[in-house]
Amino acid sequence: MKNKKNNSPFKAMVIVTLVVILGLVALAVMNNNDSNSSHDLSFEKQPPVEGQPLIGDVNAPVTVVEFGDFKCPACKVWGETIFPQLIADYVEPGKVKFAYINVLFHGEESKTGSLAAEHVFKQSPEDYWAFHKEIFNHQPPTQNHDDLWLTKDKVIEVASNYPKIDINQLKESLEKETEIAEVEKDMVLVKEYKVQLTPSIMVNGTMLEDPFDYEKIKSLIEKELQGK
Repeated sequence: MKNKKNNSPFKAMVIVTLVVILGLVALAVMNNNDSNSSHDLSFEKQPPVEGQPLIGDVNAPVTVVEFGDFKCPACKVWGETIFPQLIADYVEPGKVKFAYINVLFHGEESKTGSLAAEHVFKQSPEDYWAFHKEIFNHQPPTQNHDDLWLTKDKVIEVASNYPKIDINQLKESLEKETEIAEVEKDMVLVKEYKVQLTPSIMVNGTMLEDPFDYEKIKSLIEKELQGK
């Protein structure tokens, strides 16, 4: 009887220890599952793209939207790596239309780039995407991206390579900020869709956690194409 009595606290301690260990294991599994789960954001509706720069069939069943900033180095990389794949795989076959919405996370320079792009889009829409790409091409190396470079002189220099763009009209537009309403419309969308980084990529109503995860972009597009 004496030995059994002495062993009871020991057994109780063992049981408590096992329960604690099992609890910690369960918590670790839950945390691991949570870290592996998707943090994509879903919205009831996709951003309206009427009046936005658009590439692809306007009747395409899936819309991909980029919230981008002309001064953002990551946007430049996305445009050089993911964008061409998206165009080849889905836009050119008529499955996806792609739209661009301006973000002004880098202040006045972002604003200058956006105002210029909006003017080019209105004056010479056929030159918009080439002008868009060329602005990104003029970004300095990543380590110097905070340097002042996206100026009125720079966008005018870029625009001068396109004969259909009236440079005098562009200069006047930049001085008077004639396209500020279009830029402000984009900023309303940035706030509405809780954009916190650039680029932010949306497939219909879903904002991707990782804009560089092309496999996820493809899976979302395929899901939408299948009507699921």
